[in-house]
Amino acid sequence: MKDEGRQRLALWKTRGLALFQRYKYALLVVLVGVVLMGLPILSGGEAEPDQPEGEVAFETEELEERLEEALTRMDGVGAVEVVLTLRSGPIQVLAQDSQSTYRSDQSQSSQSTVVVSGGSGVQEPVVIQQLSPQYQGALVICSGGNDPAVRLQVVEAVAALTGLGSDRISVSKGK
Repeated sequence: MKDEGRQRLALWKTRGLALFQRYKYALLVVLVGVVLMGLPILSGGEAEPDQPEGEVAFETEELEERLEEALTRMDGVGAVEVVLTLRSGPIQVLAQDSQSTYRSDQSQSSQSTVVVSGGSGVQEPVVIQQLSPQYQGALVICSGGNDPAVRLQVVEAVAALTGLGSDRISVSKGK
């Protein structure tokens, strides 16, 4: 009985080895495909939310944090808190298709947004231009806010990054 079992095992090994030799390249392609599909999961990265290519995501809080980080590194500024207010958010200018019909005594015109089919029934509008947000004002509270030289540096930095005039930026000393 033991010899019969060993013979069957040897037979299975030889058949398995022959199948592997025959289909080794196909198995390699399948293995590479599985590894490539698993890469996003292994890297811990999550898929980006649906965002058209070329569109810049805008968050006021994110810009405030970046400003705080940059201003904190400036000499004499100290601890910083930045508050920005917006007059208007980012605006997308979409492509428009206009049609006009002229008859002897009247004319008609119509406009529609140009869309591009992305496959699977998904349609996206064609963005011609992405306009940056317009800021209304900025408040910067910092430890070195009582020093005129530091105030000037902070006002110049915030004005350069936001496009605000110096009359729209307030710098105050923090606690």
